[in-house]
Parts: sequence; structure tokens; C-alpha cells
Amino acid sequence: MSTQEEKLLKAFKDKDWNEIITHDTWQIFKIMSEFVEGFEKMSKVGPCVSIFGSARTKPDNAYYKLAEEIAYGLTQHGYGIITGGGPGIMEAANKGAARGKGRSVGVNIELEFEQNPNPYIDKDKVITFKYFFVRKVMFMKYSQGFVVMPGGFGTMDELFEALTLIQTNKIARFPIVLAGKDYWEGLYKWIKTTILKNNNICREDMDLFHLAEDAEDAVNHIHNFYQKYMLKPNF
Repeated sequence: MSTQEEKLLKAFKDKDWNEIITHDTWQIFKIMSEFVEGFEKMSKVGPCVSIFGSARTKPDNAYYKLAEEIAYGLTQHGYGIITGGGPGIMEAANKGAARGKGRSVGVNIELEFEQNPNPYIDKDKVITFKYFFVRKVMFMKYSQGFVVMPGGFGTMDELFEALTLIQTNKIARFPIVLAGKDYWEGLYKWIKTTILKNNNICREDMDLFHLAEDAEDAVNHIHNFYQKYMLKPNF
């Protein structure tokens, strides 16, 4: 436990509310510094697609190989790849980007079990955040699309936040691909037969994401989106 944490814990025990309020106020500057550093670095990477998925996926897993192929395919259309910077699917995507000689970006997060950046990230394109919400802003702001691979709670969080922001017009629409059809098909059917059926979303909301058959389908969906709408990168 750091000295600052010990001091804060003592303040709680002593009910020293002035000390606690001061700590919360100064935390704003820590958050601001992460935003500033993130914007400075990420604004230089150029058009990228973010690829999300489980950190637990092993290199011999079919989804690992699928993520690598999708990343490689996207680099052949000029896109860089952004991941969460860790192992598993993230490593696979950065590996595919490196193999395709594309930009390979890692937006890492400080965790209790110390997630280290994977070796396939460009040395000048790794950045580590303390706050999840700051990190998610970087994904949203600097991505031309999302490829969502099989994953857990964190992957679901990133998927549904993007869908919510697009649905509510808080950000411009960009393509979202669910890759790994056998993994996502159950969720897709549940959204359609339960959420949509109960009128909790509109029929048009089902078009906000695409269930990809394979790597080629995932890459083509993103590439064709920008060809069709003649949209420019958000840089």
C-alpha cells in the first residue's frame, strides 16, 4: 500500500472528510493528465480499427488465429490496429498487424495482476492507463471500426458502450463486427428474440453490428462501409 493510500485509509477511519474531499479533487488532475497523454499519442497513429477479445485465449486457439488473420487483412487496406495491449486476442491482433507491416497500437491498462504489453506492439505506440474509462475514450475516439472477438465482461462492456453511443448519436456511426459466429450467434438471437421483441430497441438497431462468417467477411465489412459512405478518417 502506498503512502497516499495509507493516508487516505486513515482519513476514512478518523472521518477526516476535508482530507478525503481534497484527495478527490486532486484526482481530477491525474485523470486530466491521462487524457492529455492519450490524445497526444493517439492523434498521431492514423486510421485504425480496434480489435477486442479475451486475454485468456491461447495461441493454439482458433479465435487467436482468426484475430491475427483479421488484423493482417485490415492492414492490407491501410488500417492500423489498436488493441488493449495485453495477451490473448490482443496479442494475436497486434501480431497480425506486425506481420502485415501495419501500425500496431497497444492501449494498455494497469491491473492488480500487472498486465504487460505484448511484444508485437510498435515501440512508439504503447500507452498505459490507470483508468478504464479514459482508455475506452481512446478506443472510441481513434477507431474507424470495432472487431469484437470472443471475450468476457470487458469485451462485452466495450461492445455495448459503442452500440449505446452510436444508437444515441453521441458518436458518429462506425462499423462493428462480431467475429466468431459460433460464439456470438446465441447473443445475436437473444437480442433479436428478447430485446427487440420487447421493443427495447428499434429494428434498425440490429443493423448497427454485423455477424461475420470469417476473416474475409469481417475485413470486407469494414472496408466496404467506408467505400460505400465515402467517410473520411476521424483525424
